[in-house]
Amino acid sequence: MDAFEKKTMKARLPSWLVTPESLLIGLSMAFWFIMGKLDHSFLQWEVQRELSTHIWETALMALPMTLIILTGGIDLSIGSIMSLSAVTAGLLHQAGWPMPMGCLAAMVVGMACGWFNGWFITRFKVHPLMITLASMAAFRGMAEGVSQARPLSGFPESFTRMGNDAWLGLPIAGWIFAGSLVMAAWIMHAHRLGRCIHAIGYNEQAARFSGLRVDRMLLGLYTLSGLSAAMAAILFMARRNTAKADIGAGVELGVITAVVMGGVSIFGGRGTLAGVCLGLFLIHETREFVSWHWSRDELNLLALGVLLILSVVFQQLLGHKRPS
Repeated sequence: MDAFEKKTMKARLPSWLVTPESLLIGLSMAFWFIMGKLDHSFLQWEVQRELSTHIWETALMALPMTLIILTGGIDLSIGSIMSLSAVTAGLLHQAGWPMPMGCLAAMVVGMACGWFNGWFITRFKVHPLMITLASMAAFRGMAEGVSQARPLSGFPESFTRMGNDAWLGLPIAGWIFAGSLVMAAWIMHAHRLGRCIHAIGYNEQAARFSGLRVDRMLLGLYTLSGLSAAMAAILFMARRNTAKADIGAGVELGVITAVVMGGVSIFGGRGTLAGVCLGLFLIHETREFVSWHWSRDELNLLALGVLLILSVVFQQLLGHKRPS
């Protein structure tokens, strides 16, 4: 199918039918129909409420990842930063630090790791894929080294209650995500920074010639990504009462898949938070159903890989190509 045929096909359809959001809504409805046929108990409200606690760490990290991918970048190190931050808080607690101070130290470590990524990218003009791939291995090695690959647990009840309590039917982690989502939406749609992020994604060189402080913005976004990974680590620790060097293993795959499936162009410059939220929901439901129905967590990697491939294909069909 050539470019003319694609444009002709899109012209015959209403505009709301050829958006990532409408596609994800359709896929979610189809998936729920299939799930209902295979195992109706999965769709019960009590089951869905219990399984919803697993989504918030991924959702929180997806927000800064959305902003980073909008600039044409990527951050593969968030899982390792999450692990290193959790190990930091766990070790400090065992050393006698109050839990709030340990959590604060974990967030400082997360921000420092994110700042390192951003500084290296902007200072040496290295592609984000390469530097975050290297830092992913480095931060994971640091987490395993300082913790000697042993689990850390025994956190105070007041801390673990934060990961399991709910307010107005929504877990505390869900409220943290909701507040972060509102802030991200404000940045993207009502603040100058949002327009600058899109401009960088469309053409970074032109953005620099226009006088935008590209390096400062990128440094801030990667630092924010590190902070969100540290916050996700704290929420995970509170929910599971454990901290290990492998708690963030593979989490970057789920986050990036959700963002790309939500319609954010891998080349930058295009995407919406509404699509990202729908992508998060579809991936969450897929992963939970695979574990629920087949009781084989290893199939989740296969499901995520298929969803990522489909998301890239759908982007091409919808015309999400590299900005010129």
